[in-house]
Amino acid sequence: MYRAVKVRLYPNLEQATALNQTMGACRWWWNYGLNLCINTYQETGKGLGRSAINFYLPKLKKEEETKWLTDCYSQCLQATTLNLTKAFKNFFEKRAKFPRFKSFYRKQSATYPQNVKLRDGGLKIPKIKGVVKAKIHRLFAGELKSVTISKTPDGKYYASLLFETNEATPSVVTTGKVIGIDLGLKDFAITYNGEKASKYNNPKHFAKHQKNLARKQAKLARKQNGSKSREKARKLVAKVYAKMSNARGDYLHKLSKKIVDNNQVVIVENLNVKGMVRNHKLAKAISDVSWGTFINFLSYKLDQKGGLLVLIDRWFPSSKTCSNCLYQVSELPLEVREWTCPSCHTRHDRDINAAINIRAEGIRQLSVLGTRTAADGGLVRPKGGRMSVLRHEPMKSEAHPKALGGDG
Repeated sequence: MYRAVKVRLYPNLEQATALNQTMGACRWWWNYGLNLCINTYQETGKGLGRSAINFYLPKLKKEEETKWLTDCYSQCLQATTLNLTKAFKNFFEKRAKFPRFKSFYRKQSATYPQNVKLRDGGLKIPKIKGVVKAKIHRLFAGELKSVTISKTPDGKYYASLLFETNEATPSVVTTGKVIGIDLGLKDFAITYNGEKASKYNNPKHFAKHQKNLARKQAKLARKQNGSKSREKARKLVAKVYAKMSNARGDYLHKLSKKIVDNNQVVIVENLNVKGMVRNHKLAKAISDVSWGTFINFLSYKLDQKGGLLVLIDRWFPSSKTCSNCLYQVSELPLEVREWTCPSCHTRHDRDINAAINIRAEGIRQLSVLGTRTAADGGLVRPKGGRMSVLRHEPMKSEAHPKALGGDG
């Protein structure tokens, strides 16, 4: 079983320079490989696999203009190629968008697939002098498989440590408490566990920092391009975004852990967030709540526990159906927060009623599919997201580098 932990790094000036050079080389190699794949497909109608892309690397290291690639740890460039081929495979299997070129001004990263050693108070990284100081707050018993170094736009360094542990993946157990969750904007989450309903407020992180962000962005806009003062102003803006992101992640982690610790089966709607953000009136609010990230947190925490996440159809009329008599109203506008069932005259809170119906529909799916089908995935967890780490190529048909004029 693979487990990962993210730690903060505190490199000195010399170590930071070396890390920046490595991440810059990986970024350049990613863009070169992506451009090579695009041009090859346009010319031949075929893609390039990992070995075909790596075929060009030794030649580039010998050329005068790109001789600086030799200063980068070679395994980092190999890992970049692997990540590129995985990005293509995710695109072709409709799990992700087409790979994009990486920018100097966004988050930087480099993966070390081997030879990184844990030391007291830090990490020993290949081609980096000394031990890079790190705040390692948690370790797993097992082999350290890879380390991904990243630099955020606000100038902070992090390391993601991936361990292969001896822990067996727990089998899915569906006996236990079942909770239904209705996600919203007025309240972030409304839950019902069969006994009581609970509401969790929407923290509205962006609204809290909007004035501060606007003020710093206005200062940034007045700075001259390329100046040191502009770089300082850019970091101030990046710090505001980082503060929002950290607060949002902290809230989502704490809430998802609370729900998973107290329940064995979690049932939520499979929301079409991509389509919902096309509504320009609600796009900012929908992006701020991060429903997709919250569902991902629930998913991996349940997997580690042996629980089950059930995603019900997005078209299921959870709000318009009476949870008491199952009568369905024809229309229920968003501004209507409470309504009375015309059939049984039960007074409903819109969100609590939806959470009750979501839970009931999830239980119905489990009973129809059967315990084993639900545990294996079946139709309960639809295909989506990214696959686990695999050694694979982006396309079945591959153009050989010799056919493109490469040296062999």
